[in-house]
Amino acid sequence: MKKIFSILTCASILTTAAPFVGAEEIKVEKGDTLWSISQEKNVSINDIKKWNDLDSDIIKVNDTLTIQEEKKHKVKAGDNLWKISQKYNTTVDQLKEWNKLKSDTIHKDDVLIVSKNNGSTSSKTNITTVNKAVKAENTINANTNTTAKSKEITVEATAYTADCKGCSGVTATGINLKDNPNKKVISVDPSVIPLGSTVYVEGYGTAIAGDTGGAIKGKKIDVHVATKSEALNWGRKQVSVKILD
Repeated sequence: MKKIFSILTCASILTTAAPFVGAEEIKVEKGDTLWSISQEKNVSINDIKKWNDLDSDIIKVNDTLTIQEEKKHKVKAGDNLWKISQKYNTTVDQLKEWNKLKSDTIHKDDVLIVSKNNGSTSSKTNITTVNKAVKAENTINANTNTTAKSKEITVEATAYTADCKGCSGVTATGINLKDNPNKKVISVDPSVIPLGSTVYVEGYGTAIAGDTGGAIKGKKIDVHVATKSEALNWGRKQVSVKILD
């Protein structure tokens, strides 16, 4: 197979400069089959057929085929969809759609599509995700946690620490609190506060809803602190929580 060129452009999206959709065009050589090409390029036969409007698996020498660029991630121990989505600047829902997942469960050595730039819809999704993340960061930096657009609830708050014997220190979203003892993380009931969201907790500050717990049900949270003494000093109290994104 001979590589011809590797960049195709797509239409401009929103008001930004036109993004690029990575693609490669190859020329079919003697002995090539859709299966051999799919194995070499790490894509599926069905995707090759879709990208090239093929009605069958038959290809001929000197045919030109387009291979769209996909980024993939091999799942390792400790990975979860939320952690992977943050690494590749996408969303859990988008990962589930690309990989036809019916639940959030993934396993070590699974290979997941984490970027699929094969059309303006996917590009628009990625741009929207980036803009949302920038907006959230700007909100935090500007200390605008009292914005009217934030959802605010009152919860019962306790505190916990990873500084204990036998504790793994790794949250439900993959954050290692033993390595980051001062990181602002709260444990939540995901049906009340979405897992992975940015929040502002009265008396605690801006944090990530990055963990869950068996006793954390309904309007309850557990705030992470660095030491046992801090956890005891926090006690149990009613606080206001603003969900920023």
